[in-house]
Amino acid sequence: MENLEDISNILHSLPHRYPFLLIDRILELVPGETLVGLKNVTINEPFFQGHFPGLPIMPGVLILEAMGQAGGVLVYNSLPAKEQGYLFFFTGMDKVRFRKPVVPGDQLILKVRILKQRTKVVKMSAVALVDEQRVAEAELMAAIGD
Repeated sequence: MENLEDISNILHSLPHRYPFLLIDRILELVPGETLVGLKNVTINEPFFQGHFPGLPIMPGVLILEAMGQAGGVLVYNSLPAKEQGYLFFFTGMDKVRFRKPVVPGDQLILKVRILKQRTKVVKMSAVALVDEQRVAEAELMAAIGD
């Protein structure tokens, strides 16, 4: 990726779009190894209307999805050019833990590392942080579809 700050690189790597695109910027990328991404959590996210009125908290499943999307960008940018363009699908999630709530105004830092990569399956570890404190973690598995 030539310009990590450019949102067009994320849009090129993922099929997700508003309101389901949950990663705003790539801060670091080492293809085949690691990615650090950022999600700015704002009060105008559509899910805050119902989760929860008067006590806005980012749903844990969306934190998990944000980690998965960061993993998707990492895997996409780790594949040879001729294999890019395939969709990635969650096939499993292990060791999922939510540690602290994520609220409007937080910057969610997403750290993803490839643990194993085979031809069509990838296993990754993912951590979500706010103010350098762990808010969620998981091991994610994805299949590369054709």
